[in-house]
Amino acid sequence: MLTLVLPIAVVVGLVATAYVKTNPTTPAGRLDDGGQAVASRIQKVGTVAIREAKKALRTGEEVYTAQCSACHANGTVGAPKFGDAAAWGPRIGAGFDALLQSALKGKNAMGAQGGGEFNDIEIGRAVAYMANAGGAKFTAPGPAAGAAAAAEATATP
Repeated sequence: MLTLVLPIAVVVGLVATAYVKTNPTTPAGRLDDGGQAVASRIQKVGTVAIREAKKALRTGEEVYTAQCSACHANGTVGAPKFGDAAAWGPRIGAGFDALLQSALKGKNAMGAQGGGEFNDIEIGRAVAYMANAGGAKFTAPGPAAGAAAAAEATATP
């Protein structure tokens, strides 16, 4: 008798469970909770940060002190020490552009510095500041020519 009743009870239980889950009038299976379910499924993934356009660019020394000195002051994880001409020599030989790309994109243990708190020009200034302390004669980058002319034109009445 048990072999006949048990399979029937299991089938009835499965059918009842499927009916409760798919019946739109059953509160247990409702998805309409005032739009909160939809909002949670389409929530934004990232954010956009708008920076101040007229912010003065920081010097290479300021950027070095704020960002770079954590590793370059004492040579952490193979970083060339600030002012160590022997360590900076081969890097300086690669040129300013190669050093800047290494700083912006990251190299070895150094993470990418581009896209962070400092813009690319400020990172370039810090690269020039550190390399010049190690014996280079790089010129610190400034704003683009168009941006400088626009700023000058708005400053003069």
